[in-house]
Amino acid sequence: MIIVAMKRIVKTSLLWLSAILPPLAWGGAGVGLTSCSDEPDAEHFYTYTGQTMSDYLKQNTQFSQYAAIVERAGLMKLLSAYGTYTCFAPTNDAVDTYLHRRGLSDISQLTDADCDTIARTHLVKNSFSTAAMGDGVLATANMNHRYLEISHGTDEFDRSVVFLNDDAHIIYELQDDSVDNGIMQPVNQVLESSNRMVVDLMKLNPNVSLFVEALMQTGMADSLYLYKDVNWDPKPYPRWYYSSDINSESATVPEEMLYGFTVFAEPDSVYNTKYGITTLEQLYQKACDIYDPVYPDDVAQPWHAFSELTDRRNPLNRFVSYHILGCNVLSKEKLTPYNVLNSNGLVDIGIETTQNNPEDWYETLLSHTMVNAQKLTVGKYLGQGTRYGHYLNRRYDEQWKYEGQRVDKVTGYKSSAMNGIYFYVSDIVAFDVDTRDRVQNRRIRMDFSTLFPEMITNGIRLNGDPTHGHDEAEHYGRNYYFPQGYLKGVKVNGYLLYRRPHNHYRCFQGDEINLQGDYDVTFRLPPVPSEGEYQIRLGYAPSDTRGIGQVYFDDKPQGIPIDMTKSLNDLGVPLASNYSLLSKDEKVSERKALKNQGYFRGPMGAYMLQGGSHYFLGLHSQSVRRIVCTVHISPDEDHFLRFRNVSNNGSSELMLDFIEIVPRSVYGVTDEGEPEDDL
Repeated sequence: MIIVAMKRIVKTSLLWLSAILPPLAWGGAGVGLTSCSDEPDAEHFYTYTGQTMSDYLKQNTQFSQYAAIVERAGLMKLLSAYGTYTCFAPTNDAVDTYLHRRGLSDISQLTDADCDTIARTHLVKNSFSTAAMGDGVLATANMNHRYLEISHGTDEFDRSVVFLNDDAHIIYELQDDSVDNGIMQPVNQVLESSNRMVVDLMKLNPNVSLFVEALMQTGMADSLYLYKDVNWDPKPYPRWYYSSDINSESATVPEEMLYGFTVFAEPDSVYNTKYGITTLEQLYQKACDIYDPVYPDDVAQPWHAFSELTDRRNPLNRFVSYHILGCNVLSKEKLTPYNVLNSNGLVDIGIETTQNNPEDWYETLLSHTMVNAQKLTVGKYLGQGTRYGHYLNRRYDEQWKYEGQRVDKVTGYKSSAMNGIYFYVSDIVAFDVDTRDRVQNRRIRMDFSTLFPEMITNGIRLNGDPTHGHDEAEHYGRNYYFPQGYLKGVKVNGYLLYRRPHNHYRCFQGDEINLQGDYDVTFRLPPVPSEGEYQIRLGYAPSDTRGIGQVYFDDKPQGIPIDMTKSLNDLGVPLASNYSLLSKDEKVSERKALKNQGYFRGPMGAYMLQGGSHYFLGLHSQSVRRIVCTVHISPDEDHFLRFRNVSNNGSSELMLDFIEIVPRSVYGVTDEGEPEDDL
């Protein structure tokens, strides 16, 4: 038995509480270049004289087999050097069980590739105490670039433990043992990740057999085998060093270009119990009931028939397509701005959850449609929903009472695949008339990072630990930039930079996208639910170090350029010193005065942390929503926003924090109607 040193436990337990909140940080222009690599050479590290991970593995005989595997993988030298890691070391008993399951008797029968996979699966290049492991997935991928699933339960002695990938758990008496270069978290089983594609995992689950049959017969299953662009090579792109305000930072391009999918599947029991559906043809008829009113011109067309299921305009094909996102959200918890553990406990980053349900919007594989995902936190709008449960296409407020479909984690079967994940849903997910005209007929607010599936699938969005500042070690999170060709459908000249979230950033959800250099960037707007007039707004944080950019909608310039050096105080509108104390009429009056100049305050339902206290963006004169344009949008056409640098120095920064797409039913209310809320 290993005796766990109490001083190590104390050190590790306090690790996640030791956040230092540095001054506000904002990006700036690039100032230099140098080369980068995925993994520094171990010989360039300073080696500690105390106990390292390699010492721990070598000196404790119950991990001798994993130590031998690490040696064969050539990673022991790395674990003896400077760095910060978490090692989920399997015991010898765990390795023996794994070998027996594979029909092997000794680790010598493992191939070198086996050893490399096993060693890297149990190593994460960041330190995590058990207190910092919230449900979902570990914030940092392992050294195989796979995310470990995290849940909580009890062991055989009824002690609370952390489970990994459903089956293995961290051994209670050995947990949180710190060494000089990280934390040891010994586990009772060898960790394994599925090597199957998401559709193949679904085929193994008899509970979703009818949905899988629909996937196969429509041909949509063929779309779910993309995994990785093997032609992507990060080596030609050097690390980029840039300055922003008084801060110096750096960014790298992503290491991989992975493709991913998220599938919402109704279990057979839902079809049978709620709708009496047991056959594919009955499911097709249900799809006709849903989609014929949405696409009435297709009803009399040849592709509408049951014999034409592979046509993308077929009702069942549309039904299946709407169940699929073109990104891998990694875990149910990450369907909305994720739970993050910081010095204030477990929170949803930057979202005032007593007033707002944390939510995100995602495009589906049904052309020009989106699905809304929410986590229920606001008590007065709970309805029949489960508090803290995740729901799709829910709108439950004073005006409408649509409960949506609850998202449930799959139990008893693996659901996290090489290229995606799937979930159960409590009812049929569909883009029906009510979803189009009522549920989604509201203000759509999206963090810019959710517009790009590649940022979600590759673990870039909301990566890292937001309690640690911009100037701390990169293992707390990374900034990325994206050259032309990485983000599909995006034209990039200059630098398109993603800055990871920080609690003290004056940003929605703590992160931001910056355009720097002599930029000229175009991207496709998310689709709208129905045809009509929409107001498009850009959320950003003005700063003296920012520049001026011209905005185009479908390549037509929209008004005067946006000057991001100007705050709300520069508009000549007298802002209330304490907005929260204003009456409803006073708020409306101020909002009108700002709106007449094309501006709104930042959202009151979002906040930053300053000195450990909430500071709502809407109370800050340097948190702005700018009306970019008011345009007529067709839901079945692509539309584009373009941002072009027009700053005098040719290298100033434009910040893209979030976007709002607002229908006339919201922005065009009369004085007698209910005004738009300030959340």
